Amino acid sequence: MTSTLPVISLVTCSYQQERFIDATMRSVLDQNYSSLDYIVVDGGSQDESANIIAKYSSSLSYWVSEKDAGQTDALKKGFANAQGEIQGWLCSDDLLLPGALQAVGEFFLNNPDVDALYGDALWIDADGKPLRAKREMNFNQFVFLHDHNYIPQPSMFWRKRLYEEVGGLDDSFNLAMDSDLWARFSEKTEIAHIPQYLSCMRFYPEQKTRSMKPAGRLEDLKIRTRGSRLAHIGFVRPMQYVLARVIRAVSKALAGGYGASVPERFLPWLDAHATHAKHNGR
Repeated sequence: MTSTLPVISLVTCSYQQERFIDATMRSVLDQNYSSLDYIVVDGGSQDESANIIAKYSSSLSYWVSEKDAGQTDALKKGFANAQGEIQGWLCSDDLLLPGALQAVGEFFLNNPDVDALYGDALWIDADGKPLRAKREMNFNQFVFLHDHNYIPQPSMFWRKRLYEEVGGLDDSFNLAMDSDLWARFSEKTEIAHIPQYLSCMRFYPEQKTRSMKPAGRLEDLKIRTRGSRLAHIGFVRPMQYVLARVIRAVSKALAGGYGASVPERFLPWLDAHATHAKHNGR
């Protein structure tokens, strides 16, 4: 079966992330996935990032370190060079858990009608210590649009044909580019969920999504109100939010999301990938 697994193109975008990028890249390359198309796009970092990336250049399909117009521009550049049937991205402060790519490749191989899927994730701190498990509910478009984007971004993968059909990433989004892409995916296909931990997402004060939260909320609002006349009526949106929250609470409880804990089998691996960082980047 290994020889028939689909090629997975994974893009890592980075800027000024010398304290994270090595662990991130190792988490990808140590997967030993037989059909990996790994692309790293650095935004012209002035720290040691380029030297660290260059160390792994023989295992990369493409990499560059040059000035860009931000994270979305970097990701678009990466996907423009992607050759795989399956795509995804991993920010330079996140990690892929062991066996993630194998699980993704096998799922797409065995489910040819599925065009997008996401798995679960673990929250870790800046040093790589586990905080909590993020076990998720199945995809519900109403909840996604009217509560929040609960899909763990590094655990999301899709077929290239779907990405091209929706027109790819929209560079008018600086923070919610993932929410925007998932929303457009959901208009074209049913997004699948596999109850398996695929990635680790860092949670620390200096990260981009936390330091620029007000701007992110404006981008989220743009996604949630477009194409819906009802959403522009003042009293309707709060009602939609409350209903979406109720559906989410029930669905996540049924999925075991509230009582989930970090599996012990990952603890030695997390310790081996520990790092120390207090740095802003992407």
